[in-house]
Amino acid sequence: MRALLASSIGVGCTAALAIPLALPVGAAAVHRPAAAQLPGTTQSLPLGPLDGSDRALSAAPGTRAAQGLPKRNVRPFSLVGVVWDDAKAEFHGQVRVRTRAAGTGRWSRWQDLQTHNDDVPDLDSPERHGGRMRGSTAPLWVGDSDAVQVQALPEPASDRAVPPALPGGLRIELVDPGDAPDSPAGRTAADPPGQTPEEAAASAVNAELAPMGAKEISALAKDDSAADPDAADGANGPAAGRPFIGPRPRIITRAGWGADEKLRERDFLYTKSVKVAFVHHTASGNNYTCAQAPSVLRSIYRYHVKSSGWRDFGYNFAIDKCGTVYEGRAGGVAKAVMGAHTLGFNSNSMGIAVLGSFTNDKPPAAAVKSVAALTAWKLGLFGGNPRGQTHLVSAGSNKFKKGTKVKLNVISGHRDGFATDCPGRHLYSKLGTTRTTSARLQGR
Repeated sequence: MRALLASSIGVGCTAALAIPLALPVGAAAVHRPAAAQLPGTTQSLPLGPLDGSDRALSAAPGTRAAQGLPKRNVRPFSLVGVVWDDAKAEFHGQVRVRTRAAGTGRWSRWQDLQTHNDDVPDLDSPERHGGRMRGSTAPLWVGDSDAVQVQALPEPASDRAVPPALPGGLRIELVDPGDAPDSPAGRTAADPPGQTPEEAAASAVNAELAPMGAKEISALAKDDSAADPDAADGANGPAAGRPFIGPRPRIITRAGWGADEKLRERDFLYTKSVKVAFVHHTASGNNYTCAQAPSVLRSIYRYHVKSSGWRDFGYNFAIDKCGTVYEGRAGGVAKAVMGAHTLGFNSNSMGIAVLGSFTNDKPPAAAVKSVAALTAWKLGLFGGNPRGQTHLVSAGSNKFKKGTKVKLNVISGHRDGFATDCPGRHLYSKLGTTRTTSARLQGR
């Protein structure tokens, strides 16, 4: 259980993001009583104009059109991100935040948010319909915090051109992951005992692999994985005829990490096959413990759905720094579930996100090992050779026009389909070894 929990006053983020009451600087933070604990909340605060009166901002470039939020006491939160109205608008500039640790009163250093968040639904995806999607930065895990300061800085002016304006409707999203919905603290009086209908639906799609309501799907030896006739149900037929299937890794289900199934859209989206595994990092920072990983996942899930307007968690799988594998988007871990992870290539692929940021830091060996194990199993279900190459047709990205037939490695990095730094240069450099290890686990 988290040491500090969000207040029940004005909580709850619905399809239209609520603007909660913020506390003035110097006021005491409001703490949620134990009897009213909820499975997560989101505070959504608008950014406004800033000027040189802000000391930290006065030395920053491009201050003439900057926006932000001065130091503000708020209800407890653990993850931050910035969103804006137009999902198609790009953010040309820098967003940085400072947060105050709950309990200690210490302010963090300024931290940058990744402004080019390219882990998004395809342009023609059903997920884009309905007008709920917003532009968004990558989220950043900051741990238990009770105050925030934000600066959104445009690109500095140059002699050649006027920098683009910041996108409209900028807001800071402060996410409290809360408790797991199935814990005594996380359930409300309105929830029936046992599984809710949404929880039952998310569990039923894995019924061939684990009992209903299971918190994990157990590991399976290679011979048993290859012989399981139901492993690829609904994809390409039985798996028994394919010898090149790696041992199934242990997978923590959505129930295991505490996904609130009432947040997501009720139906599931499927694609025809899984031909490519795209490897990502979440760019959410490395300042979390393995015990906190479920809270990180619940926070990112809420940010994807409530703040960014997606139908569900974007990635098909997530892996923490200790190498634990988690079920991501609902629909079945052995099925070809369409995610929202690689703009232009979400069809016939899956997205694996390693929790953390690996542009400057090296990924943990345990996480890299788990990427190889997961791809050996999942790609094997669909006949994929981890050392091979295949073709996907782009649905449109900043790297490949819509309709372009693109040759990709069966295990690719996000940057192979989209012009981005993701999955960070240090994780990307491990993909060659990952392909070799994954193929070996398949028996190739």
